[in-house]
Formats: sequence, structure tokens, C-alpha cells
Amino acid sequence: MRLLIMGPQGVGKGTQAALLAEHFDIPTISTGDIFRFNIKNKTELGLEAMSYTDKGELVPDSLTNKIVKDRLAKEDCANGWILDGYPRNAAQVEALDQMLDELGTPLDHVVALEADREVLLERMKKRAAEQGRADDTPEAIAKRLETYEKETAPLLDIYKSRGLLVLENGVGEISEISKRIISDLH
Repeated sequence: MRLLIMGPQGVGKGTQAALLAEHFDIPTISTGDIFRFNIKNKTELGLEAMSYTDKGELVPDSLTNKIVKDRLAKEDCANGWILDGYPRNAAQVEALDQMLDELGTPLDHVVALEADREVLLERMKKRAAEQGRADDTPEAIAKRLETYEKETAPLLDIYKSRGLLVLENGVGEISEISKRIISDLH
């Protein structure tokens, strides 16, 4: 099973990705985790990423694409994976299409979690308080939600047109949401 999990910050992507990964016995691949791994281990890709992050710059799509492709080619991904946090824009959709074509591993489904903005804001406020996340200020949250709406949400139409989109309500008991997703994927 090869899945993308998409949705705005605070909708529960990471939580659901972990539960789905356990259910399907496949790895969850978060672009943030890949970057941290490569930087920590000073891989060639990690050092290249650091040349941007050390200056406070965003890592360009071209490097993000290389890092994702490198990760998808690893042995533990042979039976599937869940990508969380990628693709984020139309150029990355094209790059992912090309990667999957080259790897001979088509995408099975795109799970998109949805929730009202008020629910997302409340969840992120709670997460900031519980985890002490400095990046969860009201201003940062609003900016990330706006970026998602502008750049990433339109990608759902691409996957819908391909018949891959599975829309799910991200509100409710975590286990119930997970059961709905699994049921809709079979």
C-alpha cells in the first residue's frame, strides 16, 4: 500500500499515519524526519540541505525531491509506505509522479483529512501548550493554514481527478477515524 496523507496542520496526519503504518506494516515517511536524519548523519543530501537551513532558507524543491526519492528507494519501502508532508505543491506532484514511475511503484490512494479551521486552531493551541512547541504561535499557525489552503489544498483536485482521493473527517475519536480510513482503503 502506497499512500499520501494530506491535510492542514493540526488535523491529525501524523497520528493517523502512525496508526495506518502499523496496520499495513509499512513505514511512515515524513519529509521533516528525512531532513533531520540526513542532516544528523551528515549525508551528502543532508549537508546540501544544511547549506540552506543554516542560512534560514527553505530547502528548494529540487533537493526535497532528491531526498524523497532516495528514501522511497530504500528496502523497507518495497511493500509500501505512507508519505506525510509531501507533495506540498504542483511541482512536487509532478516530481513524485516521475519518481514513482521510475521506481515502478504507483500510488494507491491519497487520504485527505479535513476539519474546520476552529478545530484546527484549538488543537494546535493545545499542542503548543502540551509540547511547548515554539512554532505553534497564533501567527505561525495562521500562516501555515493559509499556505496549506493556497498551495497544498489545490493538489487534492489533481488526485480526485485520478480517482485516488479518499476524503475523511479528521474530527472524532482517533481510533474511529483510523477505522474509517482503513475501511475506505479496502
